[in-house]
Amino acid sequence: MIRRHVVVVGAGLAGLSAANRCAELGLEVTLLEQGSDERYLCNSRFAAGFLNCGYRHDIREGTAALRQAIEAQTRGFADPALADVFASQAGEAVRWLLGHGLRLVTVYVEGNKRRGVLSPPPPNKAGLHWHGRGTDLMLRKLAAALEAKGGRLLRGMRVTELIFEDGRCRGVHAEGRAFEADAVVLTDGGFQADAELVRRYISPKPECLLQRNAGTGRGSGLRMALAAGAKVKGMNRFYGHLHSRDALCNPALWPNPVVDNVATTGIVVNAQGERFVDEGLGGVFIANTIAALDDPSQAVAICDNTTWEGRARQFARPPNPGLVRHGATVYRAGTLKELASLANLPEAALLETVRIYNEAVAGGQSAALVSARSAQAIKPAPIVTAPFIAIPICAGITYTMGGIAIDERCRVIHESDRPIEGLYAAGSCTGGHEGGPVAGYTGGLSKALTFGWHAANCISEVAVS
Repeated sequence: MIRRHVVVVGAGLAGLSAANRCAELGLEVTLLEQGSDERYLCNSRFAAGFLNCGYRHDIREGTAALRQAIEAQTRGFADPALADVFASQAGEAVRWLLGHGLRLVTVYVEGNKRRGVLSPPPPNKAGLHWHGRGTDLMLRKLAAALEAKGGRLLRGMRVTELIFEDGRCRGVHAEGRAFEADAVVLTDGGFQADAELVRRYISPKPECLLQRNAGTGRGSGLRMALAAGAKVKGMNRFYGHLHSRDALCNPALWPNPVVDNVATTGIVVNAQGERFVDEGLGGVFIANTIAALDDPSQAVAICDNTTWEGRARQFARPPNPGLVRHGATVYRAGTLKELASLANLPEAALLETVRIYNEAVAGGQSAALVSARSAQAIKPAPIVTAPFIAIPICAGITYTMGGIAIDERCRVIHESDRPIEGLYAAGSCTGGHEGGPVAGYTGGLSKALTFGWHAANCISEVAVS
């Protein structure tokens, strides 16, 4: 089948990459975006601009390094075929992106170099600041490039249904119009902003999660794919961070400062004053664990003054002093008994939890705790130096890691394990590349760019064959 006309659904980075690459390769392409404004909101526009793999790896490092990073971050969960695509294609994809007049710079996070940040990066202050920043510039340049290549970007077009004929996807319905196509690419992001889907797959109480995203990822592509019989993967995991619980009603407290450094160096307890999560697996894992609780609104991060004046100051927009400065609840006390009273935690239980934890840390036995505390990536710090700190926290969800199952050519996979003809997907609406037991993160923008670009290449190969 010759696929000459392609419809792409969703104009974030994955969609714009797929559409631009299709146009470059001589395909007719229509990109449909639900947002009607010129600077429509989407997660790609809100992102900080890191194009990396597993936090620290520049995606131009080479196939072997990236493949190793994916394996380490996901503990082997990532689909090997998708991991191979990312590792082998990401470097070329980012070079293609930079060819559109964009620039990457190096920034420092916690004293470490982080290469591969879109310029200009967000300002080093709390709150949401995206106007004129690297990701906003990226989307505007790609939108202009698409139209210059003869492609169409239609805003205000919410896609509601896939069109099928003889078992093949032949187009979509949007705003009362039918858009016929030889191939359709779903790139409309995750389902993080859809409470029903979040309740079904991630948390019993989605209202207790902070929506640290653009609010536009409602799982429309996922729902359409499911209606077509698509298989899904890894639906119970998401990328996000830990925040002051006050961020649920105070927009100055998101997307930064995050509370990850406090929680991962100290401890996180529930309403009973007991630890319930391996803090050493990082903020994303803790956020996922909190979200899955019967009551996600009960978590409290606790540390001592050494951590508060040390690692809690070591982030681009650190919790100390950012939390207090922007009105977050931060309890300080000279004793753990007083801290328990301030934070409304059971005194005896909290003291016992801290005692057992401190003994395990001092003896190098934190992995043997009832809730094991690993120490390979982030070393635990004892809670011994007053004043002691307690911060009521919540899980913040940025994008969902699970979604539509795809193969190495970005074709959507049916429940019968065969590709659905004419239907492709890329970016955060797909699953199988991130997540798993430790909620392994490989990179949202990197995944969107690489798989969007790769999907176009695969469609083009069919068109010319």
